[in-house]
Amino acid sequence: MTTIDTQPFDANALRATTRKVKLDSSEYVLRGVSYVTVTLFTVFCALPFVLIISASLSTESEIMRSGFGLWPKGFTFTAYEFIFQSPRQIIGSYVVTIVMTVLGTALGLFVIAMTGYALNRQDFPWRNYISFFIYFTTLFSAGLAPTYIWISRYLGLRGSYLAVFLQLLLSPWLIILMKNFARSIPFEIVESGKVDGAGDFRIFLQLVLPMMKPALATIGLFLALGYWNEWYLSSLYLGSTVEFKPLQYYLYNIINTANALRSSVAGSNVNISDLPSNTLKMASAVVATGPIVLLYPLVQRYFVTGLTVGAVKG
Repeated sequence: MTTIDTQPFDANALRATTRKVKLDSSEYVLRGVSYVTVTLFTVFCALPFVLIISASLSTESEIMRSGFGLWPKGFTFTAYEFIFQSPRQIIGSYVVTIVMTVLGTALGLFVIAMTGYALNRQDFPWRNYISFFIYFTTLFSAGLAPTYIWISRYLGLRGSYLAVFLQLLLSPWLIILMKNFARSIPFEIVESGKVDGAGDFRIFLQLVLPMMKPALATIGLFLALGYWNEWYLSSLYLGSTVEFKPLQYYLYNIINTANALRSSVAGSNVNISDLPSNTLKMASAVVATGPIVLLYPLVQRYFVTGLTVGAVKG
C-alpha cells in the first residue's frame, strides 16, 4: 500500500535551501577568483627575480644584443667568477655583514623595545617630553658635514666598524612604531607584576617582552635590512682603512671597477663585449639579496599575530 505524504508544502524552507546552495556556489566562485588573483600576483612578483637570475647567467654580448629574457642566453658563470675571484675577500665581507646584522638587530631590538615600553608607561612623568625630542629629530637633522665631523674627529670612530654599527642601531621612526605597539599591552599586566613583587626590569623581560613578538619581528626585519643593505656609511667612514668591507660596499666597488675597466679599454682594440657590466650587476643582486630573502619566511607569521588576546582576565 502506497503511503502519501500529507505534510503541507513549506515554501520558506525551499527558499532557504535554495539561498544556501546559491551562497555556497558564490563562495566557491569567490575562492576561485581569490586563488587565481593571488597566483597571478605571485607570478608577477617572481618574474623580476627570474629575470635577474637569468641575466646573471647570460653573456654580456647576448644581453647587449637581445636584452633580458626568462632563460639564460649564452649560459656562463663569468659574472660570478668576477665576483668570487677573491674568495677570501667575499667571505670576509659576508662575515662582517652577518655579524653586524645579527648583533645590530639583537641589540637594536632590545634598546628600541625598552625605549618604546618606557615611553608608553603611564607612571613615567617625562614620557611626553622625551617623545617630543625623539619626534623632533625626524623633522630636523644636523646634516652630513656636522655628523661626519662628530663621528670622525670627536668620537674618533673613522676607520672603525662602530662608525657604521652605532648609526644604524636606533631609528626615531622605529621607536615611535614600538611605542604605538606598546599601547596595545594592557597596563594591568604591569600592575599585576608589581603586586607580585617584580621589579620594572623583570616585568619588562618576563611579561612585556614576550608580548611584543609581532612588533619585534617587524622592527627586527627593518633593522636587519638596514644593516644588510648598508653601503653609504661604509664608503664615508671605512674606505680603505679596513681589510674586509661590508658586503654591499664590496659589491659596489666591484661594479665600479668593472665599469672603469670597460671605460679604460673602450678606445683600444680590445674586445669589451664580453667584459661583464649588466650581468655583473645582476649577479651582485643575487649574491646580496639571496640570504636576506630566506629570512623573511621565518618572521612572516608574526606580522599578523596578536599575542595580547586573553592576556588580561575579565
